[in-house]
Amino acid sequence: MTEEKAEAGQKLYTRMRLWEFPDQYVIEPTDGSNGSSLAVSRVDGSMSLIEKLPESSSVRVPKIRTIFGVVGVLKLLAGSYLLVITERECVGSYLGHPIYKVSSFKVYPCDHSLRNSPAEQKKMETEFSALLNIAERTPGLYFSYEANLTLSAQRLNDLGNESKLLPLWRQAEPRFLWNNYMLENLIDNKLDPYLLPIVQGSILMSFMLSAVSHVLSHHFQAAIGKDIIDVTLIARRCTRRNGSSASGRAAFSGFKKKYGAVLAVDLVNTHGGEGRLSEKFANAMQHIVSDDLRYWHFDFHHICGHIHFERLSILYEQIVDFLDRNGYLLLNEKGEKMKEQLGVVRTNCIDCLDRTNVTQSMIGRNISHPNLDECFKILWADHGDDVSIQYSGTPALKGIFGQCKESLRMESIPFYAIITITSVMELNRMQLTFCKDITLLLLHSHWLCHCFDWVLFCDFVIEAS
Repeated sequence: MTEEKAEAGQKLYTRMRLWEFPDQYVIEPTDGSNGSSLAVSRVDGSMSLIEKLPESSSVRVPKIRTIFGVVGVLKLLAGSYLLVITERECVGSYLGHPIYKVSSFKVYPCDHSLRNSPAEQKKMETEFSALLNIAERTPGLYFSYEANLTLSAQRLNDLGNESKLLPLWRQAEPRFLWNNYMLENLIDNKLDPYLLPIVQGSILMSFMLSAVSHVLSHHFQAAIGKDIIDVTLIARRCTRRNGSSASGRAAFSGFKKKYGAVLAVDLVNTHGGEGRLSEKFANAMQHIVSDDLRYWHFDFHHICGHIHFERLSILYEQIVDFLDRNGYLLLNEKGEKMKEQLGVVRTNCIDCLDRTNVTQSMIGRNISHPNLDECFKILWADHGDDVSIQYSGTPALKGIFGQCKESLRMESIPFYAIITITSVMELNRMQLTFCKDITLLLLHSHWLCHCFDWVLFCDFVIEAS
């Protein structure tokens, strides 16, 4: 197969028309690609390609709507459900390709087979399908028709030419492919042009334009020499859940295999329940530490309190040798690798993302160029809000300090208190259970019953435009 043919074969449909017929849904490509239409049975969700649209009666004209991608098919107890993207927002470009955020998606039931199901099964199906209606508001979903968003910049650079010619879903890292399970039916039917990889997390972009220091929304003006700089922060949510029974040795062995050297920074308290957990974690780590696996405890709350985040410089001085030794990815103008990242810092706290988010922010700001500092603070604070909403239903409580520490005054405290009391007690109480149930349902993680983890991997990319 020539390179031209391979590229044509893996092209994804970027715009389609969905027809609602009584017995099936038909998805017709309308982006000028002249591809075959996809028919999805409303009885059981089975799929097939058709070359011609079915004829419709003049009495019952089918509903038609424009869609921008097929998320996949979710199978429940008896029925199947087709998920499609109905609205998208372009948030910028990455490596020269447009990146879109899912503004809304819609669930279409393929559940006619339920008519012959037992009453109890119908009742359970109704409860599950109600969760899917809420799932239409799932936040933080991103996709690209051309760029692989599931891999870091370094792993993308390491892909061989043959791998780059594969369809996007074949290139994707399954751990970060949010709709991995929902794509199975399309994969089985070899529907490559409809197989759209989606990630959950946060993708924020800004543009460094001139020597004038100015901030406006996500557009920043600064200078690194005379270069125009694009900055992209990509946070990917891992779909895998290890649970509390996973072996520490096995978990960190997996980390080392994927990312090289690992520095595990434990941010929890040394007293109370957190202290007992930290002690057990430290004892377990003592048996597996090595030259490429280190453990370091830093009592975040004791040293930094709730506002003195500048004291994280103490932690930085303690781990700077690891950061310097393991470096970062640097490519020249030709895309050739000049430097390589050889390791990662893995941070943990308890129940929330705030301590880990602030600490990782400090590490990233110290590694990046000083002229990017203002850009980085705001990008990372917004990123913290995005992932916290997905995890807990509320923005990051420490985000306001990361964004505007210098201008923090007493008048800010009531606002912080409102977030803490109202959001955590009310929003979380109403939404968190639904959030977890929906996530487990969509990721097909029904086997998980004892632990719900948040595992996040970030990619901070600086490009010369």
